[in-house]
Amino acid sequence: MKALALFSGGLDSMLAMKLITNQGIKVKALNINIGFGATTDKSEIMSKRAAMVGAEFEMIDVRNSYLQKVLFNPQYGYGKHFNPCIDCHAFMFKTALSLLESEKADFIITGEVLGQRPMSQRSDAMAKVKKLALDEEDLILRPMCAKNLPLTKPEREGWVDREKLEGISGRSRKRQLELAASFGLEDFESPGGGCLLTLESFAKKIRDFVEFDSNMQVNDAQLLKYGRHLRLPNGAKMIIGRNELENELLRRLKTPKYEEINLFGLIGAYSLVDSSIGDEDLQLALKIALTYTKNETGKSYKLGFKEATFQTVAFEDKNQVLPFFIT
Repeated sequence: MKALALFSGGLDSMLAMKLITNQGIKVKALNINIGFGATTDKSEIMSKRAAMVGAEFEMIDVRNSYLQKVLFNPQYGYGKHFNPCIDCHAFMFKTALSLLESEKADFIITGEVLGQRPMSQRSDAMAKVKKLALDEEDLILRPMCAKNLPLTKPEREGWVDREKLEGISGRSRKRQLELAASFGLEDFESPGGGCLLTLESFAKKIRDFVEFDSNMQVNDAQLLKYGRHLRLPNGAKMIIGRNELENELLRRLKTPKYEEINLFGLIGAYSLVDSSIGDEDLQLALKIALTYTKNETGKSYKLGFKEATFQTVAFEDKNQVLPFFIT
């Protein structure tokens, strides 16, 4: 027997896998990368955590498909912000189910706990997820709360011993911490949202983006994770790095939609603006870019954009830039 596990890197999914590997079943952990998880690459640590509970690990990149099929037209709508949790979970399960044959696996597991999340982990929500994922054979097993749910095929067929599964419900972490201690697990991620789509600040960036550009691509979505995002008076977008790491990430993620502002050796933040920016917004963008450099108050500096050069003076106070921030 072999199971594919939806793996977030958190404790619940680690425990779910351990409950199954303890029954002599091979498990492969799949992190379904929709593009809105961590802002840093956690694949190495996730691989180590999967190995701790006896599972293999692989990251599955579905970012483009997720943008095209789920994010902007969810059948069951959004949560508090821009999070289509029910449709998102169903999409992940459907992806995993489609891999069963090629992975020579028999069923799917997940670390979900009944009642832990208000939108996606209610009984009715799980039923909607099952329907959207086309799980007609009852192949989705939730080891952490299985005793609170109807029998699945792995249980009915005797592939899994239901008595060795859990019946956890609610938001308390007491039983999870007890299990972690009994299994000797100490390295695990603290519980939290994990998904940027659940954050109000990030949701505002997405809404702002689609208001001006309905064609969001993978790198467009990734750019939203980094830097300060501004919308200038005539509609141009500007992104300013916060530190050296973000400066480098913005350079790597730059798409043809954007052009960088050349600082000509000045020490400061890396800035991107719409490649089709108008003259009025460009003059403001240059002034803002200079403001986020080491400059002398009142002194005029040369900056570049595309093939042209310009002279500009920085704002005396960064608070003058705040009205343009997407917050």
